[in-house]
Parts: sequence; structure tokens; C-alpha cells
Amino acid sequence: MQLDHLAVTCASLEEGTAWAEERLGVPLEPGGRHDRFGTHNRLLSLGPGLYLEVIAPEPGTTPAVPRWFGLEEAAAPRLGNWIARTPDLDAALASAPPEAGEALPLTRGDLSWRVTVPPDGSLPWGGAFPTLIQWTAGTHPADRLPDRGVRLVMLEVGHPRASRLKTLLAGLDDPRVTVVTADHPTLRARFLTPGGEVEL
Repeated sequence: MQLDHLAVTCASLEEGTAWAEERLGVPLEPGGRHDRFGTHNRLLSLGPGLYLEVIAPEPGTTPAVPRWFGLEEAAAPRLGNWIARTPDLDAALASAPPEAGEALPLTRGDLSWRVTVPPDGSLPWGGAFPTLIQWTAGTHPADRLPDRGVRLVMLEVGHPRASRLKTLLAGLDDPRVTVVTADHPTLRARFLTPGGEVEL
């Protein structure tokens, strides 16, 4: 597994975009719509193969299934989810906790991928276990985004069952990701921006 992207979840894309842009000091790029889940997003490059998205319910949409990324209960903007990519999603799911959900095929424009989503749209382990994704070869949003000079320095994942979570994440080889014991699921990320270090 490799770190693929981070997600700021929120009830309003405009509010979430303003929140992220104010803190990171750079503009976010237009993203797109996810018709199946009634969501839309904006994006920011974090360097090769990595990006940040702000994602929210799209007004006026009523999807037939619960919205993913825990967005049925979205409120104020926050770092709400992290996503790890794998070249073999079926193999990764075989060793993932059952809360990871099932692999669903999705498309947006000429982008296509398979992603794990629990049936109720919740975040696995409260967001501490990553959503898993497998991109179709040659399609990845990070390759299309302008470089605004923002880089991820550290992602800290907190959970009461940190030792078990570390075992589940044994296939993730990224020194920027650390797992710590916490009273409840938490995500904390530090970024190097053109204006200095910033934490979300």
C-alpha cells in the first residue's frame, strides 16, 4: 500500500475550500462530481502521486445509497479520511478488517478506479483505517494538478487499538505515517507550505 490522498470532509464544499485555502495559503483546483454518492470535490497537489481533496455533499442530490467518507453526518471542515492505494485491491481486502467495506468501480470523466466503501458509507475504524483504492493504469488526479509547493510532512493516525491498527497497516511503507494510541480515532497532518509549516 502507498499513501494516495487525504480528504477534508465537510458539509459545504465552499466552506471546506475556504477553510483549507486559508490554512494552506494556496488555491485549490476544480475537481468534479461523484454521481453515485452525490458528492463533489476540489483538489490540491501534494507532490508526485499524492494530493489533498476537500469533499462534501453536492446540494440538490439524493443518492440511492449512503454518501461515502462518512458524509451523511458531515459538519464543520476537518481532516476526516485518508486513502491508500494498492495495485491489487482484492488481495488488500482479503487481509483488511471487515469494516473496510466492499470494492466498488467508479468513474469521473476519463478517471476510473475501484474503491472500498462500507454499505452504510461510514469511515472504517472511525477514519483510522484507510479507504483503499486501485486506480486504472494511467489515471491519477495528482498527475494533472499544478504544483503549488505544498508537501505532506507527517500524518499521525490515532486510535484506542493502535497496536492492532499497526498490524493491519503492516503493508504500508511510508515514514510519514505514524500510528499512536488515542482515546478516539483522530487524524493529524502537518504540511510544508510556501508560508511555512501548517497542521490540519
